[in-house]
Amino acid sequence: MTPPATIDGARVLEWAWSDVPFGAVSDGTTAIPIHGLAICRYPGATGVYRFSCDRDWQTVQDADHDSVETAKARLPRQYQDVPAEWRVAALP
Repeated sequence: MTPPATIDGARVLEWAWSDVPFGAVSDGTTAIPIHGLAICRYPGATGVYRFSCDRDWQTVQDADHDSVETAKARLPRQYQDVPAEWRVAALP
């Protein structure tokens, strides 16, 4: 499933999707499956954010990084159950 052009106001640079969740994040009461990963950049920013998203591309968790490469390399263990196949986002 292709992500929107922006997530939380940041432009999607690269993304990965899996019908089988990459992993899950607990909100304290339930585990939220993570189906989408997106590396994004806010306007004027030099670094990037890696967003962990639910089935509807709603952000569940995020982490900031210096570069796209670092965001991919530092993928948390909880999201390594399914290999991420990264795709470059289409330009808007």
